[in-house]
Amino acid sequence: MLRTPTGGAPRNGAANGTAGSAGRLVSIGTVLTTLRDEFPEVTISKIRFLEAEGLVEPRRTPSGYRKFSAEDVERLARVLRLQRDHYLPLKVIREQLDALARGEQIRIPAPTAHGDTVDPASPAAVYGEVGRERPTVARVGRAELLAAAEVDEVQLVEWESYGLLAEAPGGGFDAEAVTVARLVADLGRFGLEPRHLRAMKAAADREAGLVEQVVAPLRRHRNPQTRAHAEATMKELAGLSVRLHEALVQTALGVRLP
Repeated sequence: MLRTPTGGAPRNGAANGTAGSAGRLVSIGTVLTTLRDEFPEVTISKIRFLEAEGLVEPRRTPSGYRKFSAEDVERLARVLRLQRDHYLPLKVIREQLDALARGEQIRIPAPTAHGDTVDPASPAAVYGEVGRERPTVARVGRAELLAAAEVDEVQLVEWESYGLLAEAPGGGFDAEAVTVARLVADLGRFGLEPRHLRAMKAAADREAGLVEQVVAPLRRHRNPQTRAHAEATMKELAGLSVRLHEALVQTALGVRLP
């Protein structure tokens, strides 16, 4: 588990060139490997995007390669946790981390009870205390989804028209819908429109069907432990599918990343 930075630590030990605070500097590939223990879906493109948004400031070698300190890696991990677990916009995350880097004490409210609604756009949105079990985030409404993905209603309607997002039965959006919204928004910044993403949605539906074929017999079992094993198996298969998809894309592109 990565260590949580202390309140008075500088924002980026590597940036000021002090070896004592920065320690050993590592490449972006090493950062990716480290983060994937906790965040299997993270990519090099995501790390570069967070850098472009000012969430992390790695050093650069004379040849232009990024070099990250341990503090950079921990900062990235905290950003990814806040995005994954609490749907905070990047602007809010940046404000929170900058305040911590200045040594300010930030008091976070206790998690809401299971089933309560959450305002993910609020700077005071619950994300628990370090060392505590992450709270289960309930469904969010339309306004909360827009805030989390930092998009407007017109964009959301377009995504829905292409089948990329849909409200859950009974209304609202679940955690995975929020993740999808953020990813679609990130891809849109590179010029990829919803119509371009329909093939990805179709492929995901086919992959989900394959996973369902594997776990369906376990889910129908009367033994609760077997059904719990089905859920764990489903998550593991989903993670493997994501990694395989990325590897196949990278192979097809023939990309070599420093």
